[in-house]
Amino acid sequence: MAANFTFDGAAARRIEQVYLTPDIVQQRRATRAMLGLKPGETVLDVGCGPGFLLAEIAAEVGGAGKLSGIDSSADMVALAHKRCAGFSTVDLQQANALALPFAAAAFNVVVSTQVYEYVADIAAALREAARVLRPGGRLLIVATDWESSVWNNSDDARMARVLEAWRDHGADSRLPRSLPKRLREAGLSLERVEVIPIINIEYDPNTYSYSMIAVMAKFAAGRQNFSSAELQAWADDLKTQGERGEYFFSVNRYAFIARK
Repeated sequence: MAANFTFDGAAARRIEQVYLTPDIVQQRRATRAMLGLKPGETVLDVGCGPGFLLAEIAAEVGGAGKLSGIDSSADMVALAHKRCAGFSTVDLQQANALALPFAAAAFNVVVSTQVYEYVADIAAALREAARVLRPGGRLLIVATDWESSVWNNSDDARMARVLEAWRDHGADSRLPRSLPKRLREAGLSLERVEVIPIINIEYDPNTYSYSMIAVMAKFAAGRQNFSSAELQAWADDLKTQGERGEYFFSVNRYAFIARK
C-alpha cells in the first residue's frame, strides 16, 4: 500500500465525516445500483473504511448473504465494527489488498471504492481480487481521477500547487485511465464503465469539497514549499468564493464493472 497518506486515528475520523456528506451518500447509492446485488450473495469490500457501504450492502443481501470487509487501517476497522455491529453476516479484519486472507473463488462480488489508487502494486492487487472471485463473479472498482478536478479560486498558481501536492497522497492520482488495460491483464472482462461526478456550487459544510479542504491542507503542509499561512489563505479564498456566490468544485470518479 502507498504510505503517503494514512487513515489512522484523527485522519480516519475526518474521512468518516466526508463519507457522511450527501455527495458520498449518492455515490454509494450509485455503486449499489451498478452492483445489482441479489439476496444471499457473498461480498468482499476491499478497503471497507468506516463501513458505510458494507452496512448498506448487508441490509440489501439479507440474512442469507455473507459479507467480509478488510482494511489496512486498524482505526478504520474499529469504526466499521461499530457501524456493522447489528449485522451478524458481516466479518471484518485488518488485512492488505495485496494478500487477501480468503480462499480462491470465495465471493460472488468484490467491491473496492477509492482504494486501489493508494496501492502501489495495482497489478498484484487486481490479481488477488480475481483470485477470490468465483467464475462469473464481478468486481466493481470506483476510483478518482484527481486531474479532472476543477476548483474556482482567485489564485490559479496556488491552486495548482495545492493539487500538485495532493497528487502525492496516493500511488496513482489518475488510475481510471489505465484500469481497462489492467483489468484485462488480470484476466477479467470489463463490462461497464460509468462516471460519478461530484459537483458542489456552494461553500457548505455538508459537501464533499468543504470536508476535503482541511484534509488536503493538512496533507499539503510542508509540500510544494507551502507555509501554514499560505494554506490558510487558500482555504480562506475558497470561503470568499462562497460568500460571493462564486463557489464551484467538481471532480470525476469512475466506476468499473468487470467479470471473471
